[in-house]
Amino acid sequence: VQLQASGGGLVQAGGSLRLSCVASGRTSSTYYMGWFRQAPGKEREFVATSRSGGNTYYADSVKGRFTISRDNAKSSVYLQMSSLKPEDTAVYYCAARPGLTGPYTYWGQGTQVTVSS
Repeated sequence: VQLQASGGGLVQAGGSLRLSCVASGRTSSTYYMGWFRQAPGKEREFVATSRSGGNTYYADSVKGRFTISRDNAKSSVYLQMSSLKPEDTAVYYCAARPGLTGPYTYWGQGTQVTVSS
């Protein structure tokens, strides 16, 4: 599975951005598709994830501000980010895993999101 993320950029605090991620290859292995992020000097952290045809989960830090959605017909996952804060600045990675549990096996290349104050 190959994941291609896009949509990052520079935005002012309070603004919005929409990230997109398209999967190709063995897309049957994308039972969960989600987003992680890594800020400078920090470890990669979970942001949100979506189960195919079902539930979504969010990190507490983004609940109520970010919305994850999927289009299975397009093998895509999206992250609508609103009310952005400077602390949301990070490289955002799209990831996927084939099962209900276990590690995220597939990772995209990352897209930079910078929120200015």
